Amino acid sequence: MRTSPIRRGGLAAIPAATLLLLAACSSGGDADTSADEAQAGRAGSGESSARVAVSYESGVAVLDGETLEVLADLDSEEFTRLNPAGDGRHVMVTVADGFQLLDTGAGKDGAEPRMTDTVYEADTPGHVVPHAGRTVLYADGTSDSTILETDDLTGEARTVAGTEAHHGVSLVLEDGTFLTTVGDAETRSGAVAQDASGTTVAESDQCPGIHGEGTAAGEVVVFGCEDGALLYADGGFQKLAAPDQPYGRMGNAYVSESSPLVVGDYKTDPDAEGYLLGAVTVIDTTDGTLEVVDLPDGADYTFRGVARGPQDRAFVLGTDGSIHVLDPESRRVVDAFPVIDAWEGPAEWQDPHPSLKVHDDVAYVTEPASKAVHAVDLTTGEVLRTATLDAEPNEMAVAGD
Repeated sequence: MRTSPIRRGGLAAIPAATLLLLAACSSGGDADTSADEAQAGRAGSGESSARVAVSYESGVAVLDGETLEVLADLDSEEFTRLNPAGDGRHVMVTVADGFQLLDTGAGKDGAEPRMTDTVYEADTPGHVVPHAGRTVLYADGTSDSTILETDDLTGEARTVAGTEAHHGVSLVLEDGTFLTTVGDAETRSGAVAQDASGTTVAESDQCPGIHGEGTAAGEVVVFGCEDGALLYADGGFQKLAAPDQPYGRMGNAYVSESSPLVVGDYKTDPDAEGYLLGAVTVIDTTDGTLEVVDLPDGADYTFRGVARGPQDRAFVLGTDGSIHVLDPESRRVVDAFPVIDAWEGPAEWQDPHPSLKVHDDVAYVTEPASKAVHAVDLTTGEVLRTATLDAEPNEMAVAGD
């Protein structure tokens, strides 16, 4: 383990070749905000201190989570990815040289948002995983994992050196166990667990195409595989097979740390064109089961359109423009909230297309076709506010306690 480089300074434009390496998981001008008076109201059950970061081409706008007022419009690179840093205030912005720290200003003090000069250097930056007081940044180009203390993001960082470069992910558990994926430039096969001293305590090569992660209740970790899922709990790995073989891919896990049920995306045709999916998996980490749930017609979605929210339910933004409410316990869609116009899947995953993020009881939904961001009360389905930007919104990240 070594100290990780953190630098402060300007950034060059991201090269097109780099964009192709930023694999999907699981972006200028001033933006002004307008609110439909008929929809005026609060964005939730009480005053919000949350901030919503929205990327667009060559920039990031930071919106007030309550009013959707644009508080800052910040220059960035042509294409960026956004991930919460885990401290309720900062967002990691994926740029050419690594992960740039965005201070959204979320919190009681209502500070002005700013793009800081702090960059955590990484060769082909990929996943960001906050968990158990640590935030782990993964570099696909080296397979190195940079470990930060979540409550002191600009403090000393540690780096666990990787072995073979691949599109992977790492995280650290409460007891210091370090989990990381295994693979190389051509294939990915599984994961390994190491204790705080770096000694391997468990490993598995039974997860072809391993991708993504999520931590459910009881600190059970779930990874997606091309033929099911891989669980880690109590010091060991467990493979769960998908009902469709040899290919039944889960690639992104949507979790609640208060629920043992994990919702994952699901794909059965490796040669299918486009990025729309029509079914999800429900994994019971207590029983060790994996079930596939078909969604209703019109509820096709992409990896950007699923989140967990109130009552540990899953919320899926469908191509019909509605948020479909899935109860993981019953494996049924129990409601649908119309929000945006019907839309088609993107030609490339990087292209702007509708996305959904949840904070408390509020869903934030982007609608690139109308350059809009909507706030939706997930307890009633009411669209509370709508903001119109000057550019097509792409990715989102929400910061707030």
